[in-house]
Formats: sequence, C-alpha cells, structure tokens
Amino acid sequence: MRRRLPLALLILLLAPAALPGQDPDSAAVAYVVATFHAALASGDSATALGLLADDALVLESGGLETRAAYRAHHLPADIAFARGVRMEREPVRLTVRGDAAWVVARSRTSGTFRGREVDARGVELVVLTRDPEGWRIRAVHWSSRQDRE
Repeated sequence: MRRRLPLALLILLLAPAALPGQDPDSAAVAYVVATFHAALASGDSATALGLLADDALVLESGGLETRAAYRAHHLPADIAFARGVRMEREPVRLTVRGDAAWVVARSRTSGTFRGREVDARGVELVVLTRDPEGWRIRAVHWSSRQDRE
C-alpha cells in the first residue's frame, strides 16, 4: 500500500517556490492550482471543490461538466486516479492579466489503475479569476494520450 503525504506537505511540494521579485498574484495562482492537485492526490474532495467557483466547468474525456456534475460523477474517479498513479507535472506558462489568470502544464502519468497499465502524457489548462475571497478556478481542461515513445 502506498503511503500518502499530508495535504499541507503535498501543497508545499507541488507549489512552485516564490522567487524574489515574483508577482504576488502569480504566486497565489500557482498555490491555488497546486492545492487543487494536492487535494485530489490526498482524497480531499472538500478542498478540491472549495477551490472551484460555483460556475466552474471541467472538460475531460471529451465531456463538459458543471461543478455540480463534476462533484456527482467525475470527481471520485479523478481522486481514485490521482491516488493510484504517479504523476509528474511540468508548468509551461502562468499568466495573470488583471483579475484573470491561466496556467498551462504538461504531465507524465505512469502506474497501474484498475488493473490496467498507465503510461500517458497530458496537458492541462486551468483558468482562474479573482473574487473577494481570492483566486478561484473557473475552468479546468485535461487532455491526455498514451505515451508513444
């Protein structure tokens, strides 16, 4: 059985370190995205959902889900997947424009999930907006394919 790290430690490991002179908004956006992924990896659905705006959309596997539909249908599978495989993320770009931000990342996923070998590459786009409570995720788009290399 794989040992799970506490959510706070996962966030510290996944969030990019703040660089001297780095825009505080960029650091805050990176922290929200890292916290979302850490919540999935630790099985903390309440934290993951808490970072999604009420009108958030999740696009994956050729489908589009509202926050409510994601909570009811795909979130449990995403948590099981995140907990069952090894995923390495590589940030590509983080952009902040006023009260909107987007983060693009690449990933490599490997392991076994539900008895099947997983060896995939993926990309992710997370769109956030700033509201009075801070940065919230408005949309997530995941796309992946089996690794051919």
